[in-house]
Amino acid sequence: MQQININRNYKDRLFRLAFQEKEDLLDLYNAVSGRQYTNPEDIIITTLTDAIYLGMKNDISFLVSDVLNLYEHQSSFNPNMPVRGLNYFADTYREYIEINGLDIYGEKLIRLPMPQYIVFYNGMREEPDRVELRLSDAFLCQNPEEKGCLECRATMININYGHNEELMDRCKRLKDYAVFVNRIRENERRGMALNEAVELAVNSCINEGILADILKKNRAEVCNLILYEYDEQKQLAIAREGAKKAGREEGREEGREEGRKEGIAQGIEQGREAEKVMVIRNMAAKGLDPRSIADMLDTEESYVKNVMNLLAEKVGKTDLEIAGTLLNRNKNR
Repeated sequence: MQQININRNYKDRLFRLAFQEKEDLLDLYNAVSGRQYTNPEDIIITTLTDAIYLGMKNDISFLVSDVLNLYEHQSSFNPNMPVRGLNYFADTYREYIEINGLDIYGEKLIRLPMPQYIVFYNGMREEPDRVELRLSDAFLCQNPEEKGCLECRATMININYGHNEELMDRCKRLKDYAVFVNRIRENERRGMALNEAVELAVNSCINEGILADILKKNRAEVCNLILYEYDEQKQLAIAREGAKKAGREEGREEGREEGRKEGIAQGIEQGREAEKVMVIRNMAAKGLDPRSIADMLDTEESYVKNVMNLLAEKVGKTDLEIAGTLLNRNKNR
């Protein structure tokens, strides 16, 4: 079986790759909205090249007729999607108003496309077929008699294999995507290493005509995307647990309430720093250079080089220990 090496130019997520063609995107839109558009040229892509959320670009946004659609893919449950959507739509409307020369200070009502926000979820946590996430759920004031002036709703659709079967039947590309991801997971459950699980899933799907056009043309890139995303998820989960553990240990050592709070805060700060160290360590191990890593993580190249130098100097030290060294250096400056 051919060994797939990590591509040094990680750029995008598999979901965007699957729906990069207007024909496929229109098919997905029709399946989700119940519309029956037939001309792919009805779609106007509006994705902002500089829209960054948690270090990743927004997945897909586009105009169809008078509707502005934002489609995002999530491999873990995130209740904060409406907050991200609010930021995105604000930027998009600002750009739309400028491009179309609309006057928001005049007496005439300007006309804007209606926003629709869909989150495609395929995480491991069991979720229902559809969930509505609301910006108002994040408001500190939850008095039912008080209503805020803003709302943003995101419809989260579960696209794991076996969910939303009617939707899958209306969009073959989406169903193929669900089948492909499910095969990787099934292979892992049978005890395969992730590399082997991905490669076997790629081969079987190509043979059966499942996402075959993408997998044949972009085989190395697809494997890169999957391997990076799986590694990233595992690292973040481990780092978050490390942050909690460090905070608890520091708190117990202090003994007093004030000391406990300070210990937890320090532990969480160190854990967050360790999360960054872990991601950089993994990406460097896959051959990525400091500039590429900094670009992906939306951070300074000098910071990445500093972390990589510490990793080389302090071989055998844990990510939490490296993080502690970084924080101590910053405090002593």
